[in-house]
Amino acid sequence: MLLTPEYIFRSIESITPAFLRDHGITALVLDVDNTLTGDGSQVLDPSVQAWLDTMRAAGISLTIVSNNTARRVRPFADRVGLAWVPLAAKPLPVGLAVARRRLKVPRRQMAMVGDQIFTDRLAAGLYGIPCLYTMPRGGDHQRGVRFKRRFEPRWIRRYYEKGGTLYE
Repeated sequence: MLLTPEYIFRSIESITPAFLRDHGITALVLDVDNTLTGDGSQVLDPSVQAWLDTMRAAGISLTIVSNNTARRVRPFADRVGLAWVPLAAKPLPVGLAVARRRLKVPRRQMAMVGDQIFTDRLAAGLYGIPCLYTMPRGGDHQRGVRFKRRFEPRWIRRYYEKGGTLYE
């Protein structure tokens, strides 16, 4: 199913290099709002910075792919030292294709990390890569996101009904 997550993590910090290695993943495409930081925030939690450092030390390639504008993404990406793709048009897989070319990895070694079923998970599914779905870091400020969140529990429930587990 395009909308049912393959994996659900409590937070981005729950994703480990061992998990990625076990699944043949060498590159991660990261969402920003409610995945790396709170919605609209430019502040990175120390635990997320430590996670980024751990991923880099493990040789995992990282880049940001966001539906936000360069004005929102650039300062954050520059602060954390990541390449970025703004205006990614998720759920269309255009931004993921740009990221893959920049990362120079085969699709089978790449995964999307994000907190939204109807953007991140769907984009990953349409592009043919797994989505490492994370529980949102905080509240949503955009009305459209709040509206879509009302429909996400159905797909999360299906994940658990199929025997899925919460990675913590």
